[in-house]
Amino acid sequence: MTLRAFEATDAPLISARGLTKRFGDFVAVDGIDLDVHRGEAFGFLGPNGAGKSSTMRMIGCVSPPSDGSLRILGLDPGADGSRIRSRLGVVPQRDTLDEELTVRENILVYGRYFGLSKAVVRERAAELLEFAQLADRADSVVEPLSGGMKRRLTIARSLVNEPELLLLDEPTTGLDPQARHVLWDRLFRLKRSGVTLVLTTHYMDEAEQLCDRLVVMDGGAIVAEGSPRQLIAEHSTREVLELRFAVDDHAPYQAKVADLARRIEVLPDRLLLYVDDGDAAAAAVHDRGLTPLSVLVRRSTLEDVFLHLTGRTLID
Repeated sequence: MTLRAFEATDAPLISARGLTKRFGDFVAVDGIDLDVHRGEAFGFLGPNGAGKSSTMRMIGCVSPPSDGSLRILGLDPGADGSRIRSRLGVVPQRDTLDEELTVRENILVYGRYFGLSKAVVRERAAELLEFAQLADRADSVVEPLSGGMKRRLTIARSLVNEPELLLLDEPTTGLDPQARHVLWDRLFRLKRSGVTLVLTTHYMDEAEQLCDRLVVMDGGAIVAEGSPRQLIAEHSTREVLELRFAVDDHAPYQAKVADLARRIEVLPDRLLLYVDDGDAAAAAVHDRGLTPLSVLVRRSTLEDVFLHLTGRTLID
């Protein structure tokens, strides 16, 4: 698939200062600042209710900011919403396909919304179906397709206008692991072809796989920003030792191992010890006569960063 070449520029494609969204007395997005630059994959990481989708709706020019400034592609969403939307691709959290039409027809109909000629739309539909690995299902109706196929079709459809900026809201929610990895591969290819990606997710592995840079959101605010590697280095340790004991309350064990870790998190079903050498810490636990039901040494992840910053896990 070939995509339109975009003019290189140092100006951010998205620039927000003090961006705020209120619904009555509820503040969904609380004065955030951010810049997204051309060619990067930028992510919003956080649990449901963190303000990710509200931010994406403002960027997508379908929900006006309550306060602050926002520029998309150098334009004002309030005055130039239609011009901005013509240059965006949007993948909503839930698929909005016409399930009674065929796979190809879904792209053809959507392309006409952008004023593209029938010939151009037919050509782009063929390219996009190859890109989405759906060419062999082009004449199938959408309804019986798998969730992963429908998601790939939604992404293919969003590219029919050759967007400069692709917004993806929770792109792999509800998909099985294999379908998620196929979708990640398609998104990686898109980024490599020059499309700027902005996505929301509450999957830490997805953020690590796809994002060059991301912000961690909680309660409508940005609590950290950087690359996945930078965030892990700044807010966690190299390794994590997970200990599970045959008890309902793990809190009493915290004092027995507190000196072995830089930080300890007590979860309902386990202790997390943040250490530089997990194997050495595990050996020290056993030397103290403690016998966990299970011992796991793993590398730190963005979920550990989020737990440290907010005091809860991403799946809370």
